Amino acid sequence: MRILITNDDGVGSASLAPLIRWAKRFGEVTAVAPKFEQSGKSQAIEFFREIEIKKMQIAPDVEVFSMDSTPADCVRYAVLGRGEHFDLVISGINRGLNLGRDLVYSGTAGAIFEAGRLGIKGIALSTPPESFAPSLEKLDAIRDFFLQHHLFDHNDLYNINIPLESHGFRITRLGGIFYTDDFIHIGNDIYIQEGHPVASEHESLDYDVTAVQSGYISITPITAERTQLGVFEKLKDLC
Repeated sequence: MRILITNDDGVGSASLAPLIRWAKRFGEVTAVAPKFEQSGKSQAIEFFREIEIKKMQIAPDVEVFSMDSTPADCVRYAVLGRGEHFDLVISGINRGLNLGRDLVYSGTAGAIFEAGRLGIKGIALSTPPESFAPSLEKLDAIRDFFLQHHLFDHNDLYNINIPLESHGFRITRLGGIFYTDDFIHIGNDIYIQEGHPVASEHESLDYDVTAVQSGYISITPITAERTQLGVFEKLKDLC
């Protein structure tokens, strides 16, 4: 298996080297990660300026590149720029949960949406910002769950959120808004956005927000397909 690892926290993320070491047990690994943090960049790409791409010495026997662009561009460089084939893209482990409708903003998820656009399977991994250690300890169990239930036979892309303490898995759907933002005026026509959580629990553990708040590892099948297929099937014969 050929595995590409990226993230949106940057090539200096504390989770990158441990994730590379873990993935090396299962195949040949390449890593391309942003030079700087790219949180909130979704599936954005850069085509207005030159891009620095630099080889790094982070993990022995693994090619690791720093790219001064977005997570989606990291995937594009590995596949399109280097002409390499990958069986799986792993994005993360993100420092901060990626839940509910806020997933559209996530650079972590943006990387695997780009993988899906290029026909590659992908998983996005996120955990609370306090510590990466519990999520790293859960990786074997997550892999076992995927293999036991043949999840990639059903869907190509999965968003996974790992609470600090967990007591099992839930297959989930995206919940509602998890964060909101205030625009803070700091003077001279300059504003900053300050985010804060607003999520309230749904009644059902079917939703990722509730599952994670209840101590489950949330596994959500997601898709790069933007067509509302149910509506398309109903309306396609109108004209």
